[in-house]
Amino acid sequence: MHDIVIRNGTVVDGTGAPRRSADIAIDGKLITAVGGDVGRGRREIDARGLLVTPGFVDIHTHYDGQATWDPYLTPSTWHGVTTVVFGNCGVGFAPVRKGAAPYLINLMEGVEDIPGTVLSEGVKFNWESFPDYLDALEAAPKVIDVGAQVPHSALRFYVMGERGADHATVPKDEEIAQMGELLEEALRAGALGFTTSRTIKHRAADGRSTPSLSAGEPELFGLACAMKRAGRGVIEVNSDFGPGEFEILRAVAQVADRPLSVLLLQVNNAPELWRETRAQIHEARKAGVHVNGQVGCRPIGVMMGLETTIHPFSSHPAWTAMNDLTPAQRIDRLQRNADLRVRLVEESPADEHTKRIADALHRIYVVDDTYDYEPHPSLSIGARAQAADTSPWALALDAMMARNGKQLLVETFENYTEGNLDNIREMIEDEATIMGIADGGAHVCTVCDASSPTFLLTHWARDRKRGAQLPLEFLVRKQTRDCALAYGMKDRGVLAPGYRADLNIIDFDKLGMRKHEVVYDLPAGGRRLMQRADGYRHTFVAGVETLCDDQHTGALPGRLLR
Repeated sequence: MHDIVIRNGTVVDGTGAPRRSADIAIDGKLITAVGGDVGRGRREIDARGLLVTPGFVDIHTHYDGQATWDPYLTPSTWHGVTTVVFGNCGVGFAPVRKGAAPYLINLMEGVEDIPGTVLSEGVKFNWESFPDYLDALEAAPKVIDVGAQVPHSALRFYVMGERGADHATVPKDEEIAQMGELLEEALRAGALGFTTSRTIKHRAADGRSTPSLSAGEPELFGLACAMKRAGRGVIEVNSDFGPGEFEILRAVAQVADRPLSVLLLQVNNAPELWRETRAQIHEARKAGVHVNGQVGCRPIGVMMGLETTIHPFSSHPAWTAMNDLTPAQRIDRLQRNADLRVRLVEESPADEHTKRIADALHRIYVVDDTYDYEPHPSLSIGARAQAADTSPWALALDAMMARNGKQLLVETFENYTEGNLDNIREMIEDEATIMGIADGGAHVCTVCDASSPTFLLTHWARDRKRGAQLPLEFLVRKQTRDCALAYGMKDRGVLAPGYRADLNIIDFDKLGMRKHEVVYDLPAGGRRLMQRADGYRHTFVAGVETLCDDQHTGALPGRLLR
């Protein structure tokens, strides 16, 4: 008699093998049988007509703070995710000296767009060392498994203080040695990796570049030696990949003798750079270096609405004059005051934000019921305004005022320079890539891509109209087994005896994403974008049902991965 038996499901097991009809038995935390001759269960679930997949593994999130106050880690857990890894891009909250928390909050607010007020109230900072932080994560209740990585910027600031954020300062040899000792200590305590940022896009809320941006080779190699001594951990990097950059990172991975994982996406100012980086990844892999590229499955979309952080008029004096009003009051004033609407449209301020939006109007779309994340360029605000011989600013304002001021626009910020997703398809198909950069927990009121696992299955295996689709079995493998193995998690990502009983039972015909909405459920009343899902009939974590018919059951079987 098994604890649970899932009957008659269409099993997509995470290996890439063809789907098949099979029963699955669960005993305790493990899968104990898969096939056609499975005994009875104390609980039996009829999965006829439903997909059964491993739980999704998301290795690129920023739940560093949220994991300490939110046991449900939404929105990821509404999208079949059963394991997350955070501490990416070199930012996080440990190690931290007493009195240094405001800087780490300032950095996270700037780099990952999580309001400082939210973090100040939500994160207790009842730790100092990274092992202490891991203990705090372990003690916190959680619905899914979580793993943490050591962020370079926090490590540097802990050792060097304010000098660590000064790019004119070079760490002393003894400071590099101390950083290495702390990194080794964290890895031995259970950190899953070390992460660093090498991109000029990452700035603290006060405008300063992230501390790790200017870290030189002696510092990087010193940290690599620490990873070599520890014999564990992944090196995750977000870089602009300027001349010689990949060669440095490759050398760091070779010194550390550890896997290297780099973000791989298409940027507008260098649309072919990702191909150059991908070629370097393949060259390194042929030479025996363990390296992969983390890719997304849809455009990185900046969501814009009258309640979000950024929209076409968010820097306009007429808009900022309403900052003290509630969202409902601002929308009411817009609806009642025609002169205000005219001023917003016709008095365009000559600031950097407005100039950037003006340049991006051909990449901004209305997220209505017809929006499919692969819109034709003719549907952009800029193109529609030109065709109608009207102001794109007027069109944008009218659109955002729909649905009582809750209609959203999206700027296809990156990964969409060709007007279709063929480049993303090429990235996903590549054997050297894994699924990443969904950024759950980050950019809370500008981007909401934590729904990527749902999008990956629906758009690419079922709904895509503007190009070729991809096999469902391949996509499930990319989001489960491949991501798990990239971080050495050999116990999950596959539906087979002996593996963790992390799995989803999905009504694929009904699987989909709900409309984005702005909710106010963060600490200090902070707002964030939310996108829920439909079609997840059951999700299990370690054999415990955590989601039933798209609702959390209240069970919290998650644990810290060390």
